[in-house]
Amino acid sequence: MSTVVDPAPDQLDDFTRAEQAAEYIIRNCLLKPKIAVVLGSGLGGFADDLQDSTSIPYSAIPDFPRSTAIGHAGKLVIGRASGIPIAAMQGRSHQYEGYSAKQVSFPIRVFARMGIKGVILTNAAGGINPAYGQGALVVLRDHINLQGTNPLSGPNDDRFGPRFPDMTEAYSKRIREITGEEAQRLSIEIHEGVYLALAGPSYETPAEIQYLKTIGADLVGMSTVPEVIVARHMGLQVLAISCVTNMAAGLSGQAINHEEVLETGARVRGIFLALLGAVIPRIEKEL
Repeated sequence: MSTVVDPAPDQLDDFTRAEQAAEYIIRNCLLKPKIAVVLGSGLGGFADDLQDSTSIPYSAIPDFPRSTAIGHAGKLVIGRASGIPIAAMQGRSHQYEGYSAKQVSFPIRVFARMGIKGVILTNAAGGINPAYGQGALVVLRDHINLQGTNPLSGPNDDRFGPRFPDMTEAYSKRIREITGEEAQRLSIEIHEGVYLALAGPSYETPAEIQYLKTIGADLVGMSTVPEVIVARHMGLQVLAISCVTNMAAGLSGQAINHEEVLETGARVRGIFLALLGAVIPRIEKEL
């Protein structure tokens, strides 16, 4: 009689890895969220206000990438926001930390296998559009990927999604409309724009910013796009909101530093929390 031997961890495929991580999270929390929120630089405080929450360090979740960026706590918090169960990532990983596009988007795979149907992605971004001021909130309507990689490169696993997923409406039009309605009700000024993703970690040069403006970018950052691609690959609905934490190089006459990014995120925290608290119940009804 032959003996079946389980594959070693490094021989597991990505689908099995995502399943195992999802099972670990489910075992360690009581809630079953349909919405996940990824909190970018300076915005992680949202998770601190969740009710009935369970906090799990990324280091405890199988194959979950750990964040090393300043201002990213590196914890998954599952709790209630406005009474709605959600999973909130306090920080994310980036390609500039040495991760691949597949690795930085792995948490989205895990969320989908947990039964999550929609994701709210947030980030700190440099403002290119002169209509944005520092601290502006911008709902993304589209993106440009100049990171040089795609998280779907390589063999496709049909259990995740199709080989060639459509990206015509990467960011849900209906959810963007809901966000605009709630912002208006709360008297919060928001914009819509196109986010351009670069690999980082250096900030852009003034010449690069002029080029990015020419090709249609309103904002520039170092995250989000791989997560959006994987979310759409798996059929998840996406809302993404950028906080303009600094004006891009050459537009303000000042040098850019990460402390400014964190300070601006902290300054808009109240407005940001109010907007998220208002849109989450309405998004949950759409999923």
